[in-house]
Amino acid sequence: MSRRLPIYFLIDISESMVGEPIQQVEEGIATIIQTLKTDPNALETVWISIIIFAGQPKTLVPLEEIITFYPPKFPIGGGTSLSKGLGHLMFELRKNQVLTTPDKKGDWKPIVFLFTDGVPTDDSKKSIEEWKQNWQRTANMVAVSFGEETDTKLLGQLTENVLHFKNADKEAYKQFFRWVTDSIKTSSESVENNSTGFELSKIDGDTLSKIDLTKSQEVSNLYIDNNYVVLSAKCQNTKRPYLMKYKKNISSNNFGGLELDTLAYRLVGAYQVDNTYFELSDDSVSNLKINTNELIGAPTCPCCGNQFAFAACQCGKIHCIGDEEVSECPWCGNQGKYGASGEGGFDVNRTQG
Repeated sequence: MSRRLPIYFLIDISESMVGEPIQQVEEGIATIIQTLKTDPNALETVWISIIIFAGQPKTLVPLEEIITFYPPKFPIGGGTSLSKGLGHLMFELRKNQVLTTPDKKGDWKPIVFLFTDGVPTDDSKKSIEEWKQNWQRTANMVAVSFGEETDTKLLGQLTENVLHFKNADKEAYKQFFRWVTDSIKTSSESVENNSTGFELSKIDGDTLSKIDLTKSQEVSNLYIDNNYVVLSAKCQNTKRPYLMKYKKNISSNNFGGLELDTLAYRLVGAYQVDNTYFELSDDSVSNLKINTNELIGAPTCPCCGNQFAFAACQCGKIHCIGDEEVSECPWCGNQGKYGASGEGGFDVNRTQG
């Protein structure tokens, strides 16, 4: 067997990635693999693994060579436990590492691509310290912030290669994943030429740019992603779970001649998920609330098409309702009639995002 260049993708699949972001990542990974299978150097050296993390981590694809690699479907989970994601990554690195011996040379230095779009919803200090102590010199990491709201100061503790991806549209995603592919190819060529084995492709500065880590930015310790509000619900008819995603919206308003910024969350969409959502969520966190007055928009059910996807049961969970006279909560089985909530909002459970 030739000397391997292990490539690990550590991908945030938290609720805030639901919808277009995770679909584009899924398509992007498939494109990377398809392209690398036509590259002689990559076929000779590159092995790839995909690790996902939300409230819990999981190895979605174990480390394997390109020729046998089949791009997976990506689930969604609850929360953004960067500490568990890093811990699982380090476990996989230790388990898979082929060391150099007097008889043969071991793996080239692994390359890790970390994709995330928000802030960790847990304390990542210990995992970051473990990474810095045991892996920062023996693995190369590229941390990519999807969008404007990522905690880049924290990512800067992991690697000096912290990049901002402006995920504006589908073409931007295509350009970004071409860059990832080219970076893997140049790194593969580098190891074949007995060079460093880590050579990132040129950054265009428009779609992708390097973040200046010297600029001041506080490291978040909120452990909840307030860039989005995501509500977990179930379909009354199919019993399938779905997520309603709202994005932070700050608007300026004039109150008696005084300009004030007001915060609300505007609906992005509602999305079906499967039961792996619960397996990948951190169920130790609860009692996170949001008032419905802060939410703009309400979707139809993405599972069955019911007109109202936002009915709150006495058990505190959310489900859809249609034109039936009596509705049944798919969470607790409680039956009853629903009416308008009247004036004023009410608190509902939210996820960590």
